[in-house]
Amino acid sequence: MEEPANNKQILLQWKINGLWTLFLDRDGVINQRKIGGYITVVDEFEFLSGVLQAISVASKVFGKIIVVTNQQGIGKGLMSEDQLAQIHEHMVARIAEAHGRIDKVYFSPFLAESNHHTRKPNPGMAVQAARDFPQISFKRSIMIGDSASDMEFARALGMKTVFVGNPEEMGITDNQFDMSYPSFSDFMKDLNAVLVI
Repeated sequence: MEEPANNKQILLQWKINGLWTLFLDRDGVINQRKIGGYITVVDEFEFLSGVLQAISVASKVFGKIIVVTNQQGIGKGLMSEDQLAQIHEHMVARIAEAHGRIDKVYFSPFLAESNHHTRKPNPGMAVQAARDFPQISFKRSIMIGDSASDMEFARALGMKTVFVGNPEEMGITDNQFDMSYPSFSDFMKDLNAVLVI
């Protein structure tokens, strides 16, 4: 894993400002993953430590904040789109209470084997976001995710990539991302420190 000081140098070079967009994966970035299953009801949704504060800070930095999440539990018949909508309404409301914002949540309900154009690593959700928000520039976008498909999704569109978690455990090599952090919260601490300088 790269040293934070090196990451800060990269963040300075990126010159992030209000013209930039932050793309976030959901499970493993915003909330705890449900091991061996899918989050199907609001009660199972648990924010990761520091995330609400991180999104609050990000909301002051980025012009748009977009969530892009694969949710094949719908395709498997384990939950409905209405159930997912309730989870996302809860998530967005809690974030707003903490003085943060999510501009839009995009999800792909399709099975992995479908290779649907909206399912990461395919770029469909980001392409739709750029249609909905014409000010989005992928060259001025950062994707934060915890999987190889998140990194591939972002790289294909020319976004900057931040991996959160342990790359070695996930079998991900350094050349698949621009920088890595233990968590989204840790990334935002460094970004905030750089912007304050």
